[in-house]
Amino acid sequence: MITQFTPIAALLGGFFIGIATVMLMAFNGRIAGMTAMLGGVLNPTSPDSGWRLAFLVGAIGTPLIATQFFGAEFGYFSPTTGPLLALGGVIVGLGVTFGSGCTSGHGVCGMARLSPRSIVATLTFMATTFITVGVMRHVIGG
Repeated sequence: MITQFTPIAALLGGFFIGIATVMLMAFNGRIAGMTAMLGGVLNPTSPDSGWRLAFLVGAIGTPLIATQFFGAEFGYFSPTTGPLLALGGVIVGLGVTFGSGCTSGHGVCGMARLSPRSIVATLTFMATTFITVGVMRHVIGG
């Protein structure tokens, strides 16, 4: 299933992610890696869980507000079963652990800081994605 390309929405989304990332770094000196933020919120002894929770609530709440007040639509459909989605979540969690961060942390924040580790991680994410899509579409057939 191919989703519709929406360049204006994609540009606006990227712009706002970039602004949020720059503001967090400028005002808090922190990197906007979502997994690290979630980890800080889930750790009750973390002294900076307040700003982490605020950022996550904003990231989750903004689409809900846009839906309610501006009529924006955020459709999601997955033909995958619940257990396979859960397995995918576990695999992503392992990848985040072994990769020392998530795609947003490495791709958006790490590459902006020219971090060699993040550049290698992002290139690895992209190569793996290209290979997976190629296999799924042209070998397995989907």
